[in-house]
Amino acid sequence: MGSTLNILQTELLPALWQTVQMVIISMIIALIVGMALGLVLFLTENPLFYRNRIVNGIASFIVNLIRSIPFIILLVLLIPLTQLLIGTSIGPIAASVSLSISATAFFARLVEGALSEVDKGVIEASKATGAGFGLILHDVLLVEALPGLVRAITVTIINVIGFSAMAGIVGGGGIGNLAIQYGYYRYETGVMIVTVVILVIIVQGAQAIGDAVARKFTRE
Repeated sequence: MGSTLNILQTELLPALWQTVQMVIISMIIALIVGMALGLVLFLTENPLFYRNRIVNGIASFIVNLIRSIPFIILLVLLIPLTQLLIGTSIGPIAASVSLSISATAFFARLVEGALSEVDKGVIEASKATGAGFGLILHDVLLVEALPGLVRAITVTIINVIGFSAMAGIVGGGGIGNLAIQYGYYRYETGVMIVTVVILVIIVQGAQAIGDAVARKFTRE
């Protein structure tokens, strides 16, 4: 019990901060790139906008390729790229490279799905009134899809938290690394239990906040 408390006192806060770093960096990139990629997927598939089978096929192939690779394998595959970009393959910043790529592909599909749920009649009515693309995008598509986009962000955050725990296997640090290094390899069951409880609380909190925000933007 004493060793568990000592480990938690010295390692828990740094591990939490490393997880926060990975999640924040990955989500910022996923929100920017993933949103753009999701828009490309939607616009190039929808005949009401800029349907283009070639562009859509290329974008879909890239997204599906990334999503088809298990994250732990993607971590290993991207070590050379991480080394090139960051200068190291160890640590939370380095792990954020793989996390960002995986989260971007995941979020892009969710964005495409949220936009596809917007009533086509609303879009057609907007186009009939002479509204330009920018106005339709800002005042129709994004507004109507906002609850779905909020849920997409929530699911992506939870997904990234789970993947960040795997990053500990290759030296990414974070809560996952703490659980593996002490809870698994050193048989510190107390450390494992505490890390699991913390992850459950974080995920439940993220889901609750996401649901509340989504409900706020949902039109009755």
